[in-house]
Parts: sequence; C-alpha cells; structure tokens
Amino acid sequence: MNRADILKLSSMPAAGASYPLPPFRFVNREYMTVIYESDPDAIRAALPEPLVPDASNQVFYEWIRMPDSSGFGDYTETGVVIPCSYDGTPAGFVAQMYLDDEAPIAAGREIWGFPKKLAAPKLELVNDTLTGTLDYAGQRVATGTMAYKYENLSRHPEKTAQSLRKLQCLLKLIPDVDGKPKIAQLVGLHLTEITVKGSWSGPARLHLVPHVSAPVADLPVRKVLGGRHFVADLTLPGGHVLIDYMKS
Repeated sequence: MNRADILKLSSMPAAGASYPLPPFRFVNREYMTVIYESDPDAIRAALPEPLVPDASNQVFYEWIRMPDSSGFGDYTETGVVIPCSYDGTPAGFVAQMYLDDEAPIAAGREIWGFPKKLAAPKLELVNDTLTGTLDYAGQRVATGTMAYKYENLSRHPEKTAQSLRKLQCLLKLIPDVDGKPKIAQLVGLHLTEITVKGSWSGPARLHLVPHVSAPVADLPVRKVLGGRHFVADLTLPGGHVLIDYMKS
C-alpha cells in the first residue's frame, strides 16, 4: 500500500475494514425511552463543560432496536442521554451506550466519540409490555418496561421528529501512541432525513443496578415520569467539533 491507498481506507484493519464511511442510513429504527428525574449533583458530574444541565433534572434511558442499518447490520443498543444546553441551544449529552455489534462500536467511538461498550442489551415485546434489558458481564444492570402502544401520538409525528433533530453532544477521547491524550473534543451532530412511522407514549418503569463497568445507576432513579415509543427511518451523518479541549 502506498500513501494514497492508505488515505482511502475507511477504518482499521486495512484488511477488512470495520465500517464504511458515513453517512449511515437506518430503517425501522425502534426506540423505547424511559424519562425520569435524577440527582442534580450526579447529572452535573456526568456533563462535561461547558454543557449546562436542564433545570428539570431529567435523564432519558433509551433502548434502540436497529434491524436495518447500512454498514452495521442488525443490532440493539441501550444507554443514557442527559438533557442539557450548549451555548443556549437545547441538546442531549450521550453519556453511556451499550450494544451488541462490533462495527457500530468501532465506528461510533472513532468517528463521533459515542461512548459505546460491548454488552447484551435487548428490546422486545412480551405480551402487552414493551421490555428492555441490559446485561453486562453476565449481570442484569437495567430493566425497563412500558405499556405497549398505550397512547397513540401518530397524529403529531413532527413533535417526535423534532426531538430526533435536537443537537446531540458527545465527548470524544482518543489517546496518542504513548497513551497521552491526542483527541479530546466535544462533538455535535444532528440526525437528518427523518421519517417517523409511529409514535406512542405511556406509563413506564425503570430499575437500575449498580455495576462498576456499566455505571448506569450512577444517575439514580428518583421518579419515573413516563415512556416514549417510536419507530423512524433516519440518517446519521458526520459530526462537527464544538470544543477542542486540547486547544482551550
């Protein structure tokens, strides 16, 4: 390989890249989000500066089924999103993510800085209950349940689409070859080409178990406010750097 060949590669390894270049298209992406109130000090500790916590002290715990994802295939992920603002703009900081597929783990971490780790999440319909679970290292870490299609919001798909278009913020940390920081960035991105196919809300519950390697319970559940369930097609494009901590 010469220099030109190397610079054309999308990702490592050169012999069998882990993922192609963005954008990535998702079809029938299914979300279950449990919205809850948490501890304001824990929220502040999880947010990198200069993000400002939302006054509501809310946290979103999400399960996402992705049966048709370009470049990634079929996989499930779960994690924590904290409502906040960046320079006065409403945003969501993606604090933790756990999924079951190597390609989106590698791409998510290396391109945007998504905080992805390998685990065993699941989202499924069990009788009348939409059920999400997360197992890490053989231990049950999270369980979420929501009444299935309890309240239909399909007449207002734009409201759901707006929530998907909101700025997402990520903390991208990549070390140099000596282990010292090489990239330390606050990254922003916006999902595009969004088509909402169905949207529902309803009562929900969430149980989080303390775990040293999957610390979702570090943002404790004080009060569950409800759940959202929706299905959408969307595109994940490249992101942009909001803050370069190496230069600040």
